[in-house]
Amino acid sequence: MATSRSLTPEAIGEVVSRLRAANLAFSAAYPGESGDRQAVHTVYGGAHLFKADTARKMGQIALRTLEEYYPNPMVLGRALSLRGSERLPTDTDEVAQILAACASDPAAAQRTSPAAWMAYTVHQRVIEKLKREPVEDFRIDFEDGYGNRPDAEEDGHAVQAAEELARGLASGTLSPFIGIRIKPFTEELRERSIRTLDIFVSTLAEKSERRVPDHFVVTLPKVVIPEQVSALAELLLLLETKTGLPGGSLKIELMIETTQSIVDMNGRLLLPALVRAAGGRCVGAHFGTYDYTAGYGITAAYQGMTHPACDFAKHMMKVALAGTGIALSDGATNVMPVPRHRQAKDGPALTPEQILENRAVVHAASRLHYDQIRHSLENGFYQGWDLHPAQLITRYAAVFAFFIEGLDAASVRLKNFIDKAAQATLVGDVFDDAATGQGLLNFFLRGMSCGALTLDEARQTGLTLEEFRTRSFAQILNGRRKA
Repeated sequence: MATSRSLTPEAIGEVVSRLRAANLAFSAAYPGESGDRQAVHTVYGGAHLFKADTARKMGQIALRTLEEYYPNPMVLGRALSLRGSERLPTDTDEVAQILAACASDPAAAQRTSPAAWMAYTVHQRVIEKLKREPVEDFRIDFEDGYGNRPDAEEDGHAVQAAEELARGLASGTLSPFIGIRIKPFTEELRERSIRTLDIFVSTLAEKSERRVPDHFVVTLPKVVIPEQVSALAELLLLLETKTGLPGGSLKIELMIETTQSIVDMNGRLLLPALVRAAGGRCVGAHFGTYDYTAGYGITAAYQGMTHPACDFAKHMMKVALAGTGIALSDGATNVMPVPRHRQAKDGPALTPEQILENRAVVHAASRLHYDQIRHSLENGFYQGWDLHPAQLITRYAAVFAFFIEGLDAASVRLKNFIDKAAQATLVGDVFDDAATGQGLLNFFLRGMSCGALTLDEARQTGLTLEEFRTRSFAQILNGRRKA
């Protein structure tokens, strides 16, 4: 005998209405990981040095460094300890033979000499990247990389940097992502910071016919209270109105560089409030390793990206902002891969001992950089800071190796996940784990957008180019359901 339903739609209507409102509010606050491209790094450079072709010149320097200190893939593989590097040959003839095999039949080389294939593939893709797109994101710096200067001098550099940015925008020489870092909004520096922001944006709007580059951001350092963020948001709105720039075109990026940026004076997690204070303009939060550790009381000898204090702060950033669509970035390695001995102009050539020492110093710094990038990647931070052209080599080598190593497992997992999801929707079941699917898809979107993975490699998932172009797991499922 069938039982009558005691909870009628009328009886539960108010409960369901409140639940629906709460669910929608949560979904709005946590829309999930964005499928939009995120740069793998941000290169910081003093505003007084910025030129329209800075990115291209940095790539040229990096290529010369690669040629001098990593003359073939086996040297790169051993220096950075790529997977299987202990098996890489050192004999000149054997190296030449393996490189020829990798070039003529990469698939066969991958099966017979996986370590050599890995070194060769990473080396080749780094070269291609440095020629095609050496810098993904650049920050014109008016803070730590610039210092405190007389007002007239900073005014002049704000105008000059904006004019160079406008010139690069017109000529197409800028990095895909770009922005400026102003000084913090402390009582001591806020007036200078606002003045620089005003001069720069006003000049840029005038010289660029009221355009800003795609993915342009204003980076606010050393944020400690939401009012600093809301003040910047209000100022950006005033500048857009004053200059005729499109509304909302000036985005905000936050620097998390103090313990107070993590936990406020009342013991509450501050990060969500900082993002809300931006009024929808915040697109990223970057961790500042050395200011954070200094404020934490860690001495210089032990400050670094892998210190447990940094891991704690970055885990808090992930916990607070995961699923919000805010892009997170790790900090920088401050040990530069630069040679100890330099040949003076018209001076004597370096001795063999000095050349060997230079190589050892550069390789050691690059290995440190590589290891710290891998640490970031393994902890879900796909972006970091670079401070020197030579660091571009290890940035891309680390990122490319990470994605290549994870390709096979990720391909199988995404293919199986899509097949299961598509089958569920086909028979009318509800598939409610789209966030996981988007996360798996993003592995390939990240890898392809930076040049780590080729389209052919990504197709191992069974997805087509058109499906990848949607950048949306939900759209892919919807398309397959209609097919």
